[in-house]
Amino acid sequence: MAFTDLLDALGGVGCFQLVYTALLLLPCALLACHTFLQNFTAATTPHYCRYPTNYTEATPNDSAAWLRAMVPLDQHGVPESCQRFVKPQWTLLSPNTSVHGVATETCKEGWVYNRSAFPSTIVMEWDLVCEAGTLPDLAQSVYMAGVLVGAAVFGSLADRLGRKAPLIWSYLQLAVSGAATAYVDSFSAYCIFRFLMGMTFSGIILNSLSLVVEWMPTRGRTVAGILLGYSFTMGQLILAGVAYLVRPWRWLQFAVSAPFLIIFLYSWWLPESSRWLLLHGRSQQAVQNLRKVAAMNGRREEGDRLTSEVVSSYIHSEFANVRTSSSILDLFRTPAIRKVTCCLMMVWFSNSVAYYGVAMDLQKFGLNIYLVQALFGLIDIPAMLVAATTMVYVGRRATVASFLFLAGLMVIANMLVPEGMQTLRTAQAALGKGCLASSFICIYLFTGELYPTEIRQMGMGFASVSARVGGLAAPLITTLGEFNPILPPMAFGATSVLAGLAVTCFLMETRNVPLAETIAAMERRVKETPSKKDAEEKREEISLQQLGASHLKETI
Repeated sequence: MAFTDLLDALGGVGCFQLVYTALLLLPCALLACHTFLQNFTAATTPHYCRYPTNYTEATPNDSAAWLRAMVPLDQHGVPESCQRFVKPQWTLLSPNTSVHGVATETCKEGWVYNRSAFPSTIVMEWDLVCEAGTLPDLAQSVYMAGVLVGAAVFGSLADRLGRKAPLIWSYLQLAVSGAATAYVDSFSAYCIFRFLMGMTFSGIILNSLSLVVEWMPTRGRTVAGILLGYSFTMGQLILAGVAYLVRPWRWLQFAVSAPFLIIFLYSWWLPESSRWLLLHGRSQQAVQNLRKVAAMNGRREEGDRLTSEVVSSYIHSEFANVRTSSSILDLFRTPAIRKVTCCLMMVWFSNSVAYYGVAMDLQKFGLNIYLVQALFGLIDIPAMLVAATTMVYVGRRATVASFLFLAGLMVIANMLVPEGMQTLRTAQAALGKGCLASSFICIYLFTGELYPTEIRQMGMGFASVSARVGGLAAPLITTLGEFNPILPPMAFGATSVLAGLAVTCFLMETRNVPLAETIAAMERRVKETPSKKDAEEKREEISLQQLGASHLKETI
């Protein structure tokens, strides 16, 4: 009997599992606020050069007149953001007057910002415009670099110290570093704390999903995995509401960070994974936790009958035949696995770079940024439902490839829509973002089915690293828009289309195909073409719950 049978005997998906899952998914939702926070805290508003402080000529009382005389207009008739006249051109105050060849200079005294929509942002506070206009994107890349580093640090700690300790530390680190960010007085300090916050993203997601899956019976794991995806979506909706109510960037930063102090306090109640405790010889503590679960699920009598020997027998049965790969080179040694690994690296990178590239640049649509953020969150709900349905009835390869193709075409087509048609451009981008979110959900399942059991955990982790690199690269690609505005959408769309081609040409369909157990079995499956009769005899639906807890440690 497996450990999941013991959980079924103690109430299955009972009151404990419901409360436990809710308490773990709430912080996951708030993590989305930090991931997309710079859509608001680093928003760029209309700005122009500040007036010279040492100019001695009489200044008109009308500031609009002073602006017209001091700041040249661009080709659209809007005041230039990064230049001003060396001397005021008072003749421009007369109607139908223009000047040519007048000397200009950079904004030496800083800038004046339009604060009607955002009272303050990091862009206003540290003048991250003009020559420094790429620094906000750099700060977002620093955050994603923290996510990448955190995956390695907290993943290792989770195996050695358990799931609970790194999770509690991640909550505390996010609460402290997030609140401290609201008080920093320099951009460099801001980036350091953003890096620390990014590290906690991996620590919270990895350990939260591990705890949910390891305390959940088999029949509840699929739903738990779906709820995690929707919690990230809900976080985007929460961010839109909080950002609308709290406009100054320091208060907004504090508002999305302070709740983690409360989460840190209640997280001490969360019991450690009994699976991990048993595998590390701490059977007595595992039994105590299981008795608490039984009591909360209304099965106190069954819990009282538990002993260390009985519980250990369950975990021994489940892990008796587990074999782990000794080297990451197993992902590249054989032809079939090597092709799968290289293709999945490209697919995960492309999906991540396009997803974050579209979702992190909301101001370009020219509409109400709060409504756009809410729309980008809402679109994920039906998109993920469609993805789940097509995976079951159409197939994994066709679903992933179709969503990647459609997303890429939507992003590229957006370049052809005139800037005046902002509503159409926003709708196209939202559909593209929904397709990318759906393909993310599909890729998790597809990757787990493509790798054989003995290297599945390693393959999932390695593919996830490619996604982290994609998230890090997305803000850097966005900065290419400073040279040519079509470069970022072309890059995001092209990588998505190429990833769809790679899925179509190089990956096999896994719907209704039994999971391969070994690398050798995978190689034989690729070389041999099974008959239709054999395929029908082996017909079975593969779901998230059959893939086990190990490869579910990584998420969006």
